[in-house]
Amino acid sequence: MTSAPTSVRPAVTGNARPITTRPDRTDAPGWRNVIWLIPALAVLAVFVYWPLLQNVIFSFLKWNIYSGSQSFAGGANYVELANDPVFLKALANNAWYAGISIVCQVFGALVLAAIVESVRSERMRRAFRSIYFIPSAISLTVAGLLFYFIYQPQSGLLNAFLANLGLGQYAQAWLGHENTSIFAIAAMSQWQGFGYSVLLFSVALQRIPVELYEAAAIDGIGPIRQFFSVSMPLVREMTGLMMIVTVSGAFQVFNEVMVMTSGGPNNSSQVLGTWLYHAGFVTNDFGYASAIGVAIFLITLLLAALQLWVSRKRRVEW
Repeated sequence: MTSAPTSVRPAVTGNARPITTRPDRTDAPGWRNVIWLIPALAVLAVFVYWPLLQNVIFSFLKWNIYSGSQSFAGGANYVELANDPVFLKALANNAWYAGISIVCQVFGALVLAAIVESVRSERMRRAFRSIYFIPSAISLTVAGLLFYFIYQPQSGLLNAFLANLGLGQYAQAWLGHENTSIFAIAAMSQWQGFGYSVLLFSVALQRIPVELYEAAAIDGIGPIRQFFSVSMPLVREMTGLMMIVTVSGAFQVFNEVMVMTSGGPNNSSQVLGTWLYHAGFVTNDFGYASAIGVAIFLITLLLAALQLWVSRKRRVEW
């Protein structure tokens, strides 16, 4: 009876070296991959981080950019910032802007995207997506000029529409009153950006497996509960991203305000961006404008970090 053959390993004698295998390429040091990131990091350093650092330095100066006179002011610009009623008004307007944008461009867009994706005809879904996206293809400047004429008190379409409905008592100079100017501008901005948000949410909803909706329907769950129990949890990451983009954009509003009111009447529609422009290029106080820029950066950074933290804690794996 023969025994099973056994493997024989060659003996290592003398100066012979044991056979070694070459490490796989995936085990290569990670620093080699960093080489490919250096060009992008250099561009960011030159065009983002260095100007940001310069802006922080300028915020401690009193600097007239036209005469070139500079003097160290310490924290005087930030003290003036805290006591500036127009800056506080602009900050409140940006907060209103962010709240309206969250309601319309995040939650409102999610609801409309769910309705569009519930349409059975693929051709109709594509048509609705295109219709809602068209305003987003219009530049903010053009949209601002368009709504500037719509809001005209005498010949504007909005007041004429209200008069035809028998609501002429509500017609007014929408951009000329302190209580309505910022909300009229915010309404135009929602109209312009709403379709883009709908399109992004439509893409997120398309990634949800159809089997989940079929299982919910078998369990007797209706469309409304499917939206809250299936759609909303599974697009939570897109919702968090849209929250960050929307809030950051709301605190960087500039074009539409400059085109429609330039911050008036009586600074009632000033936002942080327009007040920064006014400080830097109208009153020639570039140091104070830089302090406003630092405030905008810190506000958007803190809000984005907070939203990232919340979205990570509530992430859904599927």
